Amino acid sequence: MLRVMVLFSLLSGAILSVVTGDLRTAELPMLYQMFDLLAPNDILLGDRGYGNFVLLALLRHFKPSVDFIGRSARKVDGRRRLKRLGPGDWLVAWKKGCNPSLWLPAPLWALLPEEIKVRIVRGSCYVKGFRVRRVTLVTTLLDAEGYPAREILQAYLRRWRLEMCLDDLKTTLELEMLRGRSPQMLQKEIYAHLIAHNLIRCAMAQAATEHAVPLERISFKGTLDAVRQFTQAISQARTKKRRSQLWNKLLQTLARDLVPERPGRREPRAVKRVKNKYPRLSCARHLFSDRPKRNVRRTISRMRKLGLK
Repeated sequence: MLRVMVLFSLLSGAILSVVTGDLRTAELPMLYQMFDLLAPNDILLGDRGYGNFVLLALLRHFKPSVDFIGRSARKVDGRRRLKRLGPGDWLVAWKKGCNPSLWLPAPLWALLPEEIKVRIVRGSCYVKGFRVRRVTLVTTLLDAEGYPAREILQAYLRRWRLEMCLDDLKTTLELEMLRGRSPQMLQKEIYAHLIAHNLIRCAMAQAATEHAVPLERISFKGTLDAVRQFTQAISQARTKKRRSQLWNKLLQTLARDLVPERPGRREPRAVKRVKNKYPRLSCARHLFSDRPKRNVRRTISRMRKLGLK
């Protein structure tokens, strides 16, 4: 079992960085390894697992120009606020806990401030088909005029688009099950899929830019199929001009074949069908025994009833 953490770009859906670890590695120390890739004025979006004091204090200490938006891991009482910025919008003070972090080294824990000022935004982000209807967000964007509460809620709502990008990576590119037998081969397999993912995202972004179409309406699966078909013709083209013409034709094809508008489309966490009816190979091959066929099971059952077995 391998834990993989990727850093997506909300603008294009491309993967900016990847960190791997085993199941005993927590997500926060894996995110801490990506701090060097965060540029000034970046806004980091995260779910409930990241909206805690440790991450926000680390960003304030090491990346003061990087802001954060995510669901709060703490229960927030609006009556204990420093300032009220609007309906469901407050400035609060988060104090450092008494117990040190389990994954943070002691010297680094000592560097964290005893108290940080954060902004709590609580409101409704109801969208038909979505499970969560009311959220409590924590953010380091303290300017209420420059960053209204409604825009912060809408920005967090767009995080679901990154979940769909992750689904494209696992389902469409079939990265859910790795076939490597060694750590080195697993790394190569992961990077090969990530390179293919970014190539598809690059073609989608270029088609959306050149033909002025919404990026969200370009199908990832359709782009993958089109690139596979055009790759054969591009590889056989003899001149650079011909390859450029084929690439432009590919982008034109992607821009014409758009996904229809589907407002309120539900994306349930469920599979359409069972992949196969066979049992899992959960042990070594020489120890595995197949389940007897139905007629054999009936014969054995009759013999047991007659006391012959």
